[in-house]
Amino acid sequence: MTLPTWITFYRLLGVPFILYFLTAPTPTQRWISLAIFLVAAGTDWLDGYLARKLNQVTDLGKFLDPLVDKLLVLGTLLCLIDLGQVPAWGVFMILARELAIAGWRVNQPQISGANIWGKLKTVSQIGACALLIAPTPDSWEIPSLIVFWVAVALTLISGAIYLLPKKANNYAEINN
Repeated sequence: MTLPTWITFYRLLGVPFILYFLTAPTPTQRWISLAIFLVAAGTDWLDGYLARKLNQVTDLGKFLDPLVDKLLVLGTLLCLIDLGQVPAWGVFMILARELAIAGWRVNQPQISGANIWGKLKTVSQIGACALLIAPTPDSWEIPSLIVFWVAVALTLISGAIYLLPKKANNYAEINN
């Protein structure tokens, strides 16, 4: 395995700790969860940067990196549902998009990296999770939820952009 793939793997190891500290969290446990979450999210950028810089982009990395991102974000969001901070149906929309794209990608002959919309989706999800994990005052509840709903919207938009041009191209190939 390459260095970037190892970094991705170690990012995955942070997820159980985030989930543990978000189970009936105290403010201190929220800060610990937030720190682990932000380090894990930061290594998402680092592993991609190193893979490109060291010319170590691999199919395993292209597969594992978005999977770990999904586990990091969705695990956190599931805890936030349990804490009553986000509605389950909003998280379900994110989960449904992620499963649809993952299922679609499995059938592709070549694994492609994320486009700009996928990157915006990931950044917005990470920002929403970070705001919702943080032990902020009650006055931050509505702004945090707005960021969450922006992340949901970008998630759905990026999924549509990812799939719709592909369907149009497949339709054109079949009819030609």
